[in-house]
Amino acid sequence: MSKRPFAWEKHYPPNLAWDAPLEITTLRDLFDRAVGQFGPRPLIEFRGRNILFREMGEKAARAAAVFLSLGHDKSKPIALYLPNTPYHPIAFFGGAKAGIPIMHLSPLDAERELEHKLADSGARTIVTTNFLNLLPNALKMLERGFADRIIVGDDTEWGDLPIPSMPMPMPKLEGVLSFTRLMEEAPAVSDWPDLVPDDIALLQYTGGTTGKPRAAILSHANLTATVSIYNQWANAVMAAQPYIKRPDVDIVIGVLPFFHIYALTTVLLRHVSRGNRILLRARFDVDQTLHDIEALRATIFPGVPTMWIALASRPDLAQRDLSSLIHCGSGGAPLPVEIEQRFRQLTGRRLGGGWGMTETAPAGTNVPPYMKTPPGTIGMPLPHVEMDIAALDDPTRSLPPGEVGEIRVRGPNVTRGYWRRPEETASAIVEGGYLLTGDIGYMDEDGFFFIVDRKKDMIISGGFNVYPQLIEQAVYEHPSVEEVIVIGVPDAYRGEAAKAFIKLRSDAPRFSLDELKAFLADKLGPHEMPARIEFRDALPRTAVGKLSKVELKREEQMKAGGGQGAAGHFEIA
Repeated sequence: MSKRPFAWEKHYPPNLAWDAPLEITTLRDLFDRAVGQFGPRPLIEFRGRNILFREMGEKAARAAAVFLSLGHDKSKPIALYLPNTPYHPIAFFGGAKAGIPIMHLSPLDAERELEHKLADSGARTIVTTNFLNLLPNALKMLERGFADRIIVGDDTEWGDLPIPSMPMPMPKLEGVLSFTRLMEEAPAVSDWPDLVPDDIALLQYTGGTTGKPRAAILSHANLTATVSIYNQWANAVMAAQPYIKRPDVDIVIGVLPFFHIYALTTVLLRHVSRGNRILLRARFDVDQTLHDIEALRATIFPGVPTMWIALASRPDLAQRDLSSLIHCGSGGAPLPVEIEQRFRQLTGRRLGGGWGMTETAPAGTNVPPYMKTPPGTIGMPLPHVEMDIAALDDPTRSLPPGEVGEIRVRGPNVTRGYWRRPEETASAIVEGGYLLTGDIGYMDEDGFFFIVDRKKDMIISGGFNVYPQLIEQAVYEHPSVEEVIVIGVPDAYRGEAAKAFIKLRSDAPRFSLDELKAFLADKLGPHEMPARIEFRDALPRTAVGKLSKVELKREEQMKAGGGQGAAGHFEIA
């Protein structure tokens, strides 16, 4: 039973109830309703071409007919191996319309990861495009028996390609099919398969406790609940700020990759449901982003911290015209407080933030922009989302405000478990239906949540729990530091110690470990001080563009002789 009222409810916008009714349906209904309501409006602008809602509806229906004609159904998922290109929403909504689960492959997946996800999910059809960095890998999966067929889209359909591609039509190869030709020849479908909200819509891979990615099962209900939660919150927040005039149609910068849950839900699904226009971009480029804001008058820009770091480092940012931006938010990873403050000083605009994870589709918390909030908070839970703190030694025991433990979450948006992983499901979902997030944090008396680190990243140094994220936040305050990653490395005396990998600002001087410790002396305790530092020209990133510790940990393990579900911080636009 819910322990209402929750501490955070008193801070909700006026006229928003935590338990306001949600619109939970299927993605097919969500999409068809949007196409019917907003048909003549542009849905996507890509390489200078506008694709209308009506046109996207027609193409998705043809894709759905193709998938059904190939024998796919609820038990046979389809793998999308796509960057940000219109083929993604065409195939994604095609699968949703046909009631076929979708599984995302990342363009940055290594061959071994591609093989694992295909074998584990059971997806035997890969939808990809003719980019040279994608199609050859897809062909390898076909040759090695991990797929039965590859459906290839010709990306020149959308304009000149920015990267090398394989010419179309391709030479006739067994199992390789043209997406364009299949859709042209697709039979008409008079009756779509039965579909209910509890059916699986998405198998979304995230990190696993065994080191191999595992797929969070997300139903149509999970995803549409998240869209409804976000829309309720955004509408109430805007109503609480009547001095902000919002246009009838928002223009959203869609540079975050749709194969990631952050962009899939907060950009694609949510803004389709609202009839907005998405400026679809294949990769992040500072000049392109500024052009989208200044020339195309984008009103919403959801990004990840590395994007905001790049923008905040732009020497002329304070002189650029950002007047069209109504909302800018950071997600995918913790946003350094220093970066948020610097961006606000340069632009006068506040970076929104929040928390979520793949398993929550990804609704979780949000930092309300209409009130002063505690520094460093990830915000308060959104409508219908319940969160608390569990004891580290007993995940069924809830801790009082102020005590540090593992964040737990439950709600209509939360996964039912992991695909073909009953043991991991049982260990992640505990008594009461709460999902253990793997994030270590606490809740204050007012219901605001704080994360001190990921459980798996915690360093035990000399018997003390040390949280790399707290160290990173402190190091970011150094005027020479542009980016930093802190990990635990073996230490003969303390067992583990913190090591900081640092990328300096342009032309900034290097500093010694002792100089860094002196700078951090009033910010960290002695047990938290980095024992080592290493300067890098660039730090590793994930497919979403957030900083990644995996490669650095692997390097340190090799030096020493010797790789749970990924969470992130998500923002509602």
